[in-house]
Formats: sequence, structure tokens, C-alpha cells
Amino acid sequence: MSFSFSKQEKLKSKKTIELLFQKGNSISQYPLKLYYLPSDEEQEVRIKAAVSVPKRNFKRAADRNRIKRLLREAYRLNKHLIFNNIEGNFTFLILYLGKDIPAFADIEKWLQGVFNKLVKNHN
Repeated sequence: MSFSFSKQEKLKSKKTIELLFQKGNSISQYPLKLYYLPSDEEQEVRIKAAVSVPKRNFKRAADRNRIKRLLREAYRLNKHLIFNNIEGNFTFLILYLGKDIPAFADIEKWLQGVFNKLVKNHN
């Protein structure tokens, strides 16, 4: 298991992101919300993921970028919880809904909780 977040794993397709919001399921553990959609198409990786922080809550781009960096790092270190426990291909969008800049330890704890809920739902 590699602890990387390579270019192939990043979700960039606008169509797929729109589809996630329209047809995808979501799991929340405030202040994180995970949108996910099982993917039928053959991908080079099992899971494609993206992170998002709304401009409405954080006006300064530097603050949004910091939170996105923390979210990506927490995902990178904890994606093994998903890879080892769920079969199939998925697309993920991790959304931060809080109003203040969190510590990395908090984000990691929240993300682990969301991933555990996802694993319980799919087993």
C-alpha cells in the first residue's frame, strides 16, 4: 500500500463531479461531508478523489488552500481504510463545511470517522 496521492487518483472531470452531486450518496460527520458514487467504468485506479472548501465560508484563497492541503494529506494517509475494506471502483468528493480553520489532527479524526461509516454501509 503506497501512501501517495498520484495524478491518476485525482478527480478532475467536471461531468463526473456534477454526477456525484446529482446521483451520488453522501455521508456526513460534521464538518466533513463525503459524496461518493460507485463507478462502473474501468479506471486506472480504484478510487478517484477530490476535495473542496466553499468560498462562502472562507473568503481568503489562502485559507481555502490550507484546508484543502490538510484534507488531501489526511486522505493520503488514511485511504488504506477504504482500499482494504471495500471492493469496486468509486469516485469521492470530500467537502469541508466548517466555519474555522481546523487542526490536522481534527481533520484526520473526522475523515477516519467518515471512512468507517462508508465501510459499514458497504459491508
